[in-house]
Amino acid sequence: MDMKQKALEVEAKGTPEGGAFLNRELSLLEFNRRVLAQAEDPSVPLLERLRFLTIVSGNLDELFEVRVASLLAQHQMESGHNGIPHALAVSLERASQECRNLIERQYKLFNHEILPRLSENGIHMLRRGERNAAQRAWVKQFFDKEVRPLLTPIGLDPAHPFPRVINKSLNFIVELAGKDAFGRGTGIAIMKAPRVLPRVIRLPDELSDKKGACYCLLSSVIQAHMADLFTGREVVSYSQFRVTRNSDLWVDEDEVKNLRQALQSELHARNYGFAVRLEVGRACPPHLSDFLLNQFQIDRSRLFAVDGPVNLGRMLEVANTHDKPELKFPPFVPSFPGKLNGPDIFAVLRKQDVLLHHPFESFQPVIDFIQCASVDPAVVAIKQTIYRAGMNSDLMEALIGAALRGKEVTVIVELMARFDEEANINWAERLEQAGAQVVYGVVGLKTHAKMALVLRREPNGLRRYAHLGTGNYNSTTAKFYTDFGLLTCDEELTADVNEVFIHMTSLTRPKQLTSLWLAPFSLQKEIVRAIKEEAAIARNGKPARIIAKMNSLTDESVIKALYEASEAGVRIDLIVRGACALRPGVAGMSSNIKVRSIVGRFLEHTRIFYFRNNLQHDVYLSSADWMNRNLFRRVEVAFPVRSATLKRRVLREGLHPYLKDNVNAWELGSDGHYRRRKTRNGQKATSAQQHLMEMLGAGNHPNRENEHGPDPVAPRRG
Repeated sequence: MDMKQKALEVEAKGTPEGGAFLNRELSLLEFNRRVLAQAEDPSVPLLERLRFLTIVSGNLDELFEVRVASLLAQHQMESGHNGIPHALAVSLERASQECRNLIERQYKLFNHEILPRLSENGIHMLRRGERNAAQRAWVKQFFDKEVRPLLTPIGLDPAHPFPRVINKSLNFIVELAGKDAFGRGTGIAIMKAPRVLPRVIRLPDELSDKKGACYCLLSSVIQAHMADLFTGREVVSYSQFRVTRNSDLWVDEDEVKNLRQALQSELHARNYGFAVRLEVGRACPPHLSDFLLNQFQIDRSRLFAVDGPVNLGRMLEVANTHDKPELKFPPFVPSFPGKLNGPDIFAVLRKQDVLLHHPFESFQPVIDFIQCASVDPAVVAIKQTIYRAGMNSDLMEALIGAALRGKEVTVIVELMARFDEEANINWAERLEQAGAQVVYGVVGLKTHAKMALVLRREPNGLRRYAHLGTGNYNSTTAKFYTDFGLLTCDEELTADVNEVFIHMTSLTRPKQLTSLWLAPFSLQKEIVRAIKEEAAIARNGKPARIIAKMNSLTDESVIKALYEASEAGVRIDLIVRGACALRPGVAGMSSNIKVRSIVGRFLEHTRIFYFRNNLQHDVYLSSADWMNRNLFRRVEVAFPVRSATLKRRVLREGLHPYLKDNVNAWELGSDGHYRRRKTRNGQKATSAQQHLMEMLGAGNHPNRENEHGPDPVAPRRG
């Protein structure tokens, strides 16, 4: 078995469904129902509801591009042919049906509530029959001048084979009658919508007889003038269509000499992976959809006929660009920790660790940390991991500046960060050109740890300063992802960070670490150990408590340890945003476990692990979820919060509000379905995110690092 097959096998294995485990794909779809519920919630501002609607579309795209594609690829490799084993077929059919139900609900909401409400608020998405004469004339002119010259219909015959269709692109299939230019009869044509054309078009305001802004979709423009493209032929029927393809990149890291160069050649191929889903318009004739299914070799269970545009994600442009503040969430300004306002961030860190809670507190101190190191003459070296930095990044520019100033800059760039490969390749090239040492992580493992290390020459010798975080070094996502970050010069922590960097660059096995839990070596073992120790405490008749917050929970070994701890008497609360394979509340297995998910204005991204541990109150922050891939196939770290004051902050900001939430909280039942938590018996409505915005936003930022109080004790559950 080669490396590719091994990797696909691990990725496709997932968590088996049975009495003890929930199906991972169905759990992901449950998460998207919770996101869709935000779009359905009339208390959410209208353009934000539209945004949540588009997020569901993007999430479903990725489910098919990655998860479904991995399952299909693995079983095809195992069987050696295109046949799908019965068990997999049943699982995929069930997921497809759940997905179909979700999409039906999504388009019903879009057509019958979102679009009418947008129109009531002066944002009109006009179909062909809704445009007035002046608008129809403008659309005709736009089509003739801007669209038609770029279209290339392909009439299919032996000399004109079916064109290559790019992943998730907009296309049309057209059935024609009548003789073509060479006297031949009926036929089929395929037409791609050029990617350079906007998918959402704003019509000139002066042409409108409606108050507000009028838009139309490119697909509507093309369909309105479809007949103009086939002079002398009759357009019998047509449909827009969209194909979703496998989007996993594969490079045999044992064979290539330069991973960056190999990936650059692979990026283009991603657009043409094997097809896993076909979307068509609801009015598409069955014989045309059958033709496409056969062409792309897609099972009928993965055909989706939608009542509207085949890509609702395009509507995000309207949500992002339309300037109606009353239809969006009120602006939120994060606070900036006062202690870091001074000119010398390193002097502050020599006195105390600084905990940052994004997006409620600004991400700017993290950028400042690297920028100060870049220009400080006393700084001799900077080391950093990069997973998703984005296309534009002041932090990355600071690293480049440091290298140009002659500092020793080492950057571990994860080139295999899915869908960020191109941006990371560009940064790697620029860093190398500036003189930085760039490596691409560890062969076979993704580097997902979030670490930065600064070495500074001071009177007593070299001193290390570090930033450790739960989220990416991306100033854009830091505005709407919840994450914690720790700035520290703690000798043990920073020594461990340095050891991890040496491990990743030299490929030597890391020395025994003092404070950090490191995947793929110790992280899973330490998590299971901490769970089992809590169980032992409970068996001795003492109070035992675990609270953990993460994006996903699917690793079998951790779930089994949690089950054992539950039945030993440990009270366990899990806050899991997305997929959760653990089945809570089952007598004799998980009776002491409760699982909830928070879906709100911000994307919950923080990973926090709390163990009561006989009042030691162990608190760890981490880059890792409790998933097989994080624990065994990535470089990840979990780092302790040692200060009692900062521990209280993590619990009071990162855990307790989420356990009290009865606005954005969903509770997982033993049947695998989530039910929205509601206020009852006159309870006060409590939103964790709203509470944190009010507590930590600009102008409301107390000097919490100096607060004192009792040891943190988690609130009782209702």
